Amino acid sequence: MGIFIKSYIKELKLMTHDIGIILFLAFLPLAYPIIYSLIYNPEQVRDVRMVVVDHDRSSLSRELVRNLDATQEVRIIGYAADLGEGKKAMDSHHCYGILEIPEGFEKKVGRGESSPAVLYSEMSLLLRYRGFLVATTNVAQAMGSEILTEKISESAPLAETLVSGDPLGVENIAMGNLESGFDSFIMPGVLVLILQQCLILAIGMTGGAKREKPWLYTDIDKATGLGTIKEMSGAGLAYLTVIIVACVYMLHYVPMMFRFPMAGNPFEIQIFILPMVIASIALGFCFQAFCRERESVFVIWVVTSVAFLFLSGLTWPRYAMGPFWHTLSDLVPATFGVEGFIRMNTNGASLAQVSGDYIALWIQAAGYSILAFMVQRFYVMPSRIKALKHPGATPIA
Repeated sequence: MGIFIKSYIKELKLMTHDIGIILFLAFLPLAYPIIYSLIYNPEQVRDVRMVVVDHDRSSLSRELVRNLDATQEVRIIGYAADLGEGKKAMDSHHCYGILEIPEGFEKKVGRGESSPAVLYSEMSLLLRYRGFLVATTNVAQAMGSEILTEKISESAPLAETLVSGDPLGVENIAMGNLESGFDSFIMPGVLVLILQQCLILAIGMTGGAKREKPWLYTDIDKATGLGTIKEMSGAGLAYLTVIIVACVYMLHYVPMMFRFPMAGNPFEIQIFILPMVIASIALGFCFQAFCRERESVFVIWVVTSVAFLFLSGLTWPRYAMGPFWHTLSDLVPATFGVEGFIRMNTNGASLAQVSGDYIALWIQAAGYSILAFMVQRFYVMPSRIKALKHPGATPIA
């Protein structure tokens, strides 16, 4: 039996018998998408409690409060005598926002002067702040338009026919995220990042296991360049075989379960993600150089997870990054995987329309495969051979 087949079978056996590797290849891709999606579900907050500190007590201030309470984002639970009482209510979590209306609010607005009301928001959940901001902005714009129309009608009655309504109406439509929900925004990209991390961590742990038990190496006597290629190819195919199920589950069924945008062709999406999977497998072989024990992979997990999240452009757009960070993000397979997957699955792009990301992923797959060969051939394999020849190494049956 050739090295390739031996490596494939032995890697599959190792994956199914090591609880740590099972955790990374089974539990992470199956459970993490569900857990993360449930955290941000429902995607929008409704009727978040707010108290009002009204120093004006005028008809206009009461109208402002009524209009806010009528929105789906805010629920006015009452008035506070002053800002201190409102802060006590917020500290005790009876409310999560305070609207302070200044004295003379109606008079200043009537004179055409600025009289801003102040919004205070508890920031433990940004979705609440976003709801408050959207509601207050929409109400303020609507009331401002009405007041302006009334003033024009008073000064020139015939002009009301020209300005009644909103002469320059703007309708905000979030492409690919019609509900403007945080879950639909962040989770499609996170799914790709989870897929990459599962492969890197599982392969890294495998490398640590083989360092601890060097007899798990397929054929020590054939540690040549060609033997290394066959060893890596067999092991890589084993990971590819296992991760196919996770790819279909994470990139198709998880969005279906949580009703994320699904405008792309599922078959084309799987074709697109293939080079990213290959690049991630090769990158995992590179990280084996740092895994002398199985537990070493947890250091890699801590160091890389947050870094890959920021470099992917999910939390900060890549076009706003400096040249150094933009170049560094180009080295992460998930960066192009996230960009292409979101365009395809969320906005309905075809494989041809994301050809730039697709080509970049194949370039990464080729580059990391070459680098992985060099790391395995000249560092990892010799260290296993040395460990095997150590008197303390006792082969197992």
